[in-house]
Amino acid sequence: MELGPIELVVFKFPGNKFKGEIIPELKHLVESGTIRIVDIIFVRKDTDGSLTVYEMDDLEPDVFGAFDPVVADITGLLSREDAETFGAALEANSSAAVMLFEDTWATRLVEAIRNADGEVVLAERVPRAVIDDLLAAAPAA
Repeated sequence: MELGPIELVVFKFPGNKFKGEIIPELKHLVESGTIRIVDIIFVRKDTDGSLTVYEMDDLEPDVFGAFDPVVADITGLLSREDAETFGAALEANSSAAVMLFEDTWATRLVEAIRNADGEVVLAERVPRAVIDDLLAAAPAA
């Protein structure tokens, strides 16, 4: 399997509260060809600090069914150890989703650049906090 640019994202949910907005948006991003989810695992830290790791196969059937259309190409690149590492940083009574996704839009662009005998020299994500600081410091237009 050939993969393009891969991003790691960790989403935290304080209080172990989940809402229904995430899966439809992931489905939209996958169906539009913007991203391809490569792997996803879930971590829950109870009030006593104990961790539980859930892989897709560990989810309840209704939850698995909601994710199933958007995670057809799970690779298993993320391990339980990865989940435990990220889970250790969670506050008690919170959860996290750890996701690897391929920027399929970038994969197509990189392919076009290579076909034109070009090469990608640098590709780096600028953190949102840096952008916010730059915008705040910019003179008013």
